Amino acid sequence: MSKIAQYLNEHLLGNVTGLTSLRASYASDASVLGVTPELIVYPKTTNDIRKAARFSWQLAEKGHVLSLTPRGYGGDATGGAIGAGLLLDISRHLHSILYLSTAKDKVKIAHVQPGVSLRTLHEALRWQGMTLPAYSPDIPDMTVGGAIAGGVVTYRSGQGTIADVIDRMEVVLANGDLMELGRISKREVSKKQGEQTLEGEIYRRIDELLEEETGLIEKLSSDNDNTGYRIDQVKHKDGSFDLTPLFIGSQGTLGIISEVVLKTDFYRDEELALAVACSSVDDARDAADMLRQLDPAALLFIDGDIFAAARERGNRFIFDSADDATYPSAVVYATFSDFSDKVRNRKLKRIQKLLAKRDVTLFSTNTERADDLNAIRDVDQLIDTPLRIDETRVMVCDGAYVPSERLRDFIGEVTALASKHRIKLPLAVDMMTGVVSAKTTLSLKKVSDKQKIFKLAAEYAEIVHRLDGSIAGGQAEGRLGAFAGYPQVDEAIIQLNTKIRKIFDPFDTLNPGVKQVSDIKTLVKLLKV
Repeated sequence: MSKIAQYLNEHLLGNVTGLTSLRASYASDASVLGVTPELIVYPKTTNDIRKAARFSWQLAEKGHVLSLTPRGYGGDATGGAIGAGLLLDISRHLHSILYLSTAKDKVKIAHVQPGVSLRTLHEALRWQGMTLPAYSPDIPDMTVGGAIAGGVVTYRSGQGTIADVIDRMEVVLANGDLMELGRISKREVSKKQGEQTLEGEIYRRIDELLEEETGLIEKLSSDNDNTGYRIDQVKHKDGSFDLTPLFIGSQGTLGIISEVVLKTDFYRDEELALAVACSSVDDARDAADMLRQLDPAALLFIDGDIFAAARERGNRFIFDSADDATYPSAVVYATFSDFSDKVRNRKLKRIQKLLAKRDVTLFSTNTERADDLNAIRDVDQLIDTPLRIDETRVMVCDGAYVPSERLRDFIGEVTALASKHRIKLPLAVDMMTGVVSAKTTLSLKKVSDKQKIFKLAAEYAEIVHRLDGSIAGGQAEGRLGAFAGYPQVDEAIIQLNTKIRKIFDPFDTLNPGVKQVSDIKTLVKLLKV
């Protein structure tokens, strides 16, 4: 055992290990990149996180950087949950639900630790007749802390994202100090700024930055963009402050989330789900436009090639014919969560009428099993494992945002991009949020395919930018999105984000390499093989 591991084990309630097998298991996330950590830390309490951070800070003051990377279940697709120093597994012990309101309570909240999974919290809330508006069954194992730190947007985010339901939050700063986040008045801000602590320094310097960069910050809009930090949402006209937006999509680069209070809502037990199998992409886009007018809770456009890939793996769907001679070019999936059965049925009749004269086939939970419709919604999960052992499923800047009015042009340009590189690049589009999923299959054992990963990412990001989108709409940019997207971003904005990060993390100990400018040589060395 290393001296560092021994020292930390003597001071933490949780344990620290440098076992080669465990380090290897934490060397990758859901991206194509890999970094082996020096040590794995399993904090049992917030104080454990604080002590690890304080230890890292003290080493950095002496010129020895030992980085900290917080991690939930490791589903980050951008290379944001891997690091070379201390990797903190938040999900192992810090997964308690500390308090839940009931349906009778006037204020309805859930007070949780960051390592609790969204599925666990959702199920606990259901027993109280409540739900988390941001919950989505397509990311069941994602932790609350991971969803916040990643700025994750799910297919249900048309009804609200995880960022929209944060009431208060507690974070551990780079030096081990605790900071509670939430909106505070101008008077409270002034009091904070008078404190001779890192927190006081943060409030002083963020306020100064807001004054110095007023013109640039006024041009920012982080509504559909997780790139950098959401400083435009920090200060209100009344002088009040809330630093919480800075942590949405920060990927552990400003501090480590230790507790969260979330706003909850009444649980809706009944839901109408439907799928429209379309013979052409144009029909699918038209069907999606029609459905959007009826206020769906979720609305997805899914390329037919994704279902074709699932069929290769032995899966079948309700719209498949007996001989598989034909299958849809695209499928539109939608849900309606209106409280009233009457309203949902009225909407279904309206949909049937709108689609009656089109070359489409409609399926709904009124006539089909919910599981069959859920299989359509979750089709992407069925093809995550490549058919060949030497291949890897690559997410090409997964989670980009594209404005709905530019979607037709975007699909055309991505089709041309896929043809140019001789690959399949089917798209799944969240029509409510504009977030696009784009994945392909490559062999990381081939030099040409390794090069193709970065060429694809860069060219894909250029298309997104040209069509007024963002490379980080559905999640923060991490390492891969920063590489692909930053060349399209104004240098002044990159420098602004660098200043924000320096205020919180002066020694660059918090998840270095993530949400920072990176070059292709560095990333190539990190590729998993």
